Amino acid sequence: MASPTDTTQQKAAFEELDPAAFRREVDSGDAVVLDTREPHEHAEAHIAGSELVPPSEVAARIDELAPDTGQRVVLYCRSGNRSHKGAEELSTLGYTNLAHLGGGILAWQEQGQPVVEPEGMTPEQRMRYSRHTLLPEIGVEGQLKMLNSKVLLIGAGGLGSPSALYLAAAGIGTLGIIDDDVVDESNLQRQVIHTTDRIGTPKTESARIQIEALNPDVEVVEYRERISAENILDVIADYDVIVDGVDNFPTRYLLNDASVRLRKPVVSASILAFDGQISTFAPFEGPCYRCLYPTPPPPEMAPSCGAAGVLGVMAGVMGLLQANEVIKLVAGIGEPLIGRLLLYESLGTRFTELKVRRDPDCPICGENAPEIPPEEMGKFPDYELFCAR
Repeated sequence: MASPTDTTQQKAAFEELDPAAFRREVDSGDAVVLDTREPHEHAEAHIAGSELVPPSEVAARIDELAPDTGQRVVLYCRSGNRSHKGAEELSTLGYTNLAHLGGGILAWQEQGQPVVEPEGMTPEQRMRYSRHTLLPEIGVEGQLKMLNSKVLLIGAGGLGSPSALYLAAAGIGTLGIIDDDVVDESNLQRQVIHTTDRIGTPKTESARIQIEALNPDVEVVEYRERISAENILDVIADYDVIVDGVDNFPTRYLLNDASVRLRKPVVSASILAFDGQISTFAPFEGPCYRCLYPTPPPPEMAPSCGAAGVLGVMAGVMGLLQANEVIKLVAGIGEPLIGRLLLYESLGTRFTELKVRRDPDCPICGENAPEIPPEEMGKFPDYELFCAR
């Protein structure tokens, strides 16, 4: 066991440098500079000339990087804790010429010292999305995917409102919003993107005003019209993911059939009273909406929110789950709800997950579904009649 004197000598075996002194070490070219953070942190910003060596690899790689135990080795991390521990570890291995950056790269940047940063993001964006880029699953690469993505929200109502706000905050580069309605006082109990002073304003305009105030990075494309068989292919063609906030069955079946034809993933949710459900339909990777609901329920089994009412926060819960699904799809992370239907019952605060399989006999995505010739691509059946039957 080490004596108190030994411990004191070990702690004194390396220096703590301020950013200016550390800069001189880096500029001298005589020191081995180690970045003792994780790869996603190094990618976000690092000191030029430094070698990335995560904490778990310091002892294993030091012989390769500094074979001479008397060689000058300086270390840094995010705030100084990991580099301090790394220096302690090297000192126990016999290294005698060590130093670490007090306060880490955060102190370095606060004093205006230069860092190498990824291309494609401005300094303001690196700050705005820093809590994303710190996540190993997202990092800079995932954030750039979001900034370059295009997401269409069908409806700027209960589900579209929270989805739009959090997708905008997340940095989705382009948000298309299609809705032909105007803001009504009865909307404000759940449609949180709208405000009292915008009653009577087109919902797409109201949503755009709020999104632009939240995040100027986001381009908002307004479609002040109702989605229909005549315009749906043109509207959805340029988007990567579609957020389904539709409130009627004919339009939902139209959206399903069009998205399968163009192979566009749809994040679909619905709410009524105290209940909600959500699933992600990725054409030919999993079931489509018709696999789940081959025919619509009778009207008395699925009344509208206007007729039956809805708890306002249900829109928030399910709309945010939709935003979460979109981010997973765009960034290529996690496990989307493909082939899974998630049910939420708010009075008991219970989630239930059901498996949904692709129907081989589905007339839209099944193995024997008829192929749509190019000249028929924009033609759809009468969904009002289909649902009425």
